[in-house]
Amino acid sequence: MKLEFMQKAIEKAKKSGKDIPIGAIIVKNNKIISMAVNEREKRQNAIYHAEMLAIKRACHKLKNWRLNDCEMYVTLEPCPMCASAILQARLKSVYFGCNDLLNGAFGSKSDMRSIMGYNIEVKGGILEEECSKLLKDYFEKIR
Repeated sequence: MKLEFMQKAIEKAKKSGKDIPIGAIIVKNNKIISMAVNEREKRQNAIYHAEMLAIKRACHKLKNWRLNDCEMYVTLEPCPMCASAILQARLKSVYFGCNDLLNGAFGSKSDMRSIMGYNIEVKGGILEEECSKLLKDYFEKIR
């Protein structure tokens, strides 16, 4: 786990426009191979979460649906849809910034690893304060 990659995910999240500021980065061999932000509002599509788009772009770049040797850095704990996609793509690890108490699927609300029987390294709380502040500022602004 490298903090520099979470910092890049945070920088990416800050460029999310009208969407909730969530950034996701996929890394292979210590090199960023894909980056994404939420685009649900921008594209009016419920599945355009940062994690889903980052996985799609990484698979396209590697020309393989298996991302066995890859790590994901994401500013918010993935939801069940994204956690399932992460497990299906065979990512070796996920590092997230802050917990999602409403939808978090890697320990906060549920744990997709136990539901689906996958073994993947997951660690939360990476630059948690900075990631939480992004979300707090966003929701204060739109209210």
